[in-house]
Amino acid sequence: MTFAVNPKYPVEVWAGVECTVNRVGDDYFDQLERNGHATRLDDLDLFAQLGIKKIRYPVLWERVAPNGLENADWSWSDVRLKRLRELGITPIVGLVHHGSGTRDTSLIDPEFPQKLALFARAVAERYPWITHYTPVNEPLTTARFSGMYGHWYPHGRDDFTFACALLGECRAIALSMQAIREVNANAQLVQTEDLGKTYSTSKLAYQAEFENERRWLSFDLLCGRITPTHSMWGYLRYCGISEAELEAFSQNIYCPPDIIGINHYLTSDHFLDEHLENYPTWTYGGNGKDQYADVEAVRVCADNVAGMYTLLQEAWERYHLPLAVTEVHLSCTREEQLRWFYEAWNAAQELQAEDVDIRAITAWSLLGSYDWNSLVTRSVGYYESGVFDLRSPHPRPTAIAKLVCDLATGQQPNHPLLTTPGWWHRPERLLYPAVSCINEGSGEWGVVSGEKITPTPPLVIIGASGTLGKAFARLCELRGISYRLLSRQEMDITNPAAVDAVLGELKPWAVVNAAGYVRVDDAEREPHICLKINTEGAAILATACAQHNAALLTFSSDLVFNGAVTKPYVESDAAAPLNVYGGSKVLAEKLVLQAYPASLIIRTSAFFGPWDEYNFVTIALRQLSAGNTFVAAADAVVSPTYVPDLVHASLDLLIDGESGLWHLANKSAIAWADLAKLAAKQAGVSINNLVALPTQELGLVAPRPTYSVLGSDRGEIMPCLDSAMSRYFDEISKNLLFTTLRL
Repeated sequence: MTFAVNPKYPVEVWAGVECTVNRVGDDYFDQLERNGHATRLDDLDLFAQLGIKKIRYPVLWERVAPNGLENADWSWSDVRLKRLRELGITPIVGLVHHGSGTRDTSLIDPEFPQKLALFARAVAERYPWITHYTPVNEPLTTARFSGMYGHWYPHGRDDFTFACALLGECRAIALSMQAIREVNANAQLVQTEDLGKTYSTSKLAYQAEFENERRWLSFDLLCGRITPTHSMWGYLRYCGISEAELEAFSQNIYCPPDIIGINHYLTSDHFLDEHLENYPTWTYGGNGKDQYADVEAVRVCADNVAGMYTLLQEAWERYHLPLAVTEVHLSCTREEQLRWFYEAWNAAQELQAEDVDIRAITAWSLLGSYDWNSLVTRSVGYYESGVFDLRSPHPRPTAIAKLVCDLATGQQPNHPLLTTPGWWHRPERLLYPAVSCINEGSGEWGVVSGEKITPTPPLVIIGASGTLGKAFARLCELRGISYRLLSRQEMDITNPAAVDAVLGELKPWAVVNAAGYVRVDDAEREPHICLKINTEGAAILATACAQHNAALLTFSSDLVFNGAVTKPYVESDAAAPLNVYGGSKVLAEKLVLQAYPASLIIRTSAFFGPWDEYNFVTIALRQLSAGNTFVAAADAVVSPTYVPDLVHASLDLLIDGESGLWHLANKSAIAWADLAKLAAKQAGVSINNLVALPTQELGLVAPRPTYSVLGSDRGEIMPCLDSAMSRYFDEISKNLLFTTLRL
């Protein structure tokens, strides 16, 4: 879609590094240490290649001067800010990012504002050329998490602590900007806040109205709006804040932002409902008058999500100050991340065409983030990738990087998956009984209007009868990826004319070859059939995809290796197959990359999954639970692969435009017999009838390696086996296999 452009302020693309340093008890959680940016200067060159204009960048109090200004260490900031300047990227410097300051203070310390202001002055004096600051990121959100919900230090759980923290942060912002402007009079305040909207049933409209006023508190305080006639004056007085403190903001302390930064997530919008029976108990809450469930609005409201457009419009109408979207990030599959960012961009473009002064959209979480699923209250390594994926030896650009680069350089994004609405617009978003939110509680939902969406080119999936092909179709359905699942009768990959005709008719953006000859022992007896399907077919398909400009994803196997090593095989290791099947895959890899070097070839191993009855884990559990003998190899060590993980990771790599060889398997090294034991233990099934034998005693026709564990020197993006096994049982309990297995 296209919009008129404001020539004075075209919408820019900014970026940001997740840099939270928050305190939980006596422990500090430092995202810069977790994401490695603390030690990687060359990240900045990667960021510059995106074409961004500005970057939200940390010069954090807790990192620079944890033991006082007299002991400050500026070396890290000196080097990085100098490099940003050389690269022509303007830093928007953050001083406290969800933190609470050094150990000698806290958000409710009366001296917190003055202490931060001293640090702010020191930053300005050291870097007088810096023009944009965010002294405290998301003060209202931080006050809620630290003073109302008890997540972060000082772990308050009451209105007074919340209000003290909020006012302290806002004072700190104002005093910090005053100190900075005494050094650089032209310094600008870019004030960020998470912004959402609360909806409710009619009964709870009063609570929704309250929440929808409280969400503006940090901006209203900084703009000097909190006077006795303000709707939040009485609430803040109820919290225990004195009239003198509140009057100080409206008369002396206020510091209006030069740019209001809006951060919005799908979890930012809430719906309140007194019908508790419709919701799980963990959503229950109340206000002392009514009990209600507090749920993500996107999961219950039938009329669609509020959207960035509506929220930005509300912020503009309230303040008439320049706006920027200062965080755009979604923890989801790659195409949904693309859709979320592009929707925010289009909202900004449409608003600008309506004469709203909106300056930028910010690609947040350039390097992803850690443990935000627990609000950074635990350190368990839960990683969300962003513009770059850190699960490779070096930050790997994802498809979001290409989108950001296109937008930053004025190019029209053309990824075919952008034309499908994100999951937050699709019916499957609803987890609870659907409720109409139009005119309920407070306000209506809104979405960005636009041109008619053109049909999405499909993803062609070959292998309609196989486990992998069916899994791709199932998960493409879930992810909103248009696809065509083809059987051999619909497209015979060993027939060049048939392949060319189908690709010419369907015009796919990509092809997934999930078909193949998989009977390893039978291949020894009929090698010509195995080679025709696995090798010739793959090569024919690669040639056709190259001619039709369609990306190709095809699969290989751990059986390309001979097991002569005792450490995980990586992509650069030489292949040396022991059997016909493995040989067919090695030759296929070679011919595919010769015909179409842009092809993505994924080697994988030892499938198990919840949606078919014929994989090793499911068969083992079925036999053991029935009291039957089950025989498995005791000495053949593999890396089992959970099919849903494989499909999700493969699709992400395909969307990212990756090519060449990749190894994908759940991180593990386990013998087949031990895998059966692991599954049985989690299922509560006896292993008395499990017989573990050496491979040579199993009567297999094809020789197999005793060690074929897959590692990767390109990136380990698959979860560990324990996680996969847990999710296998979660999924299997939802389908009919639960009954047949009698778990």
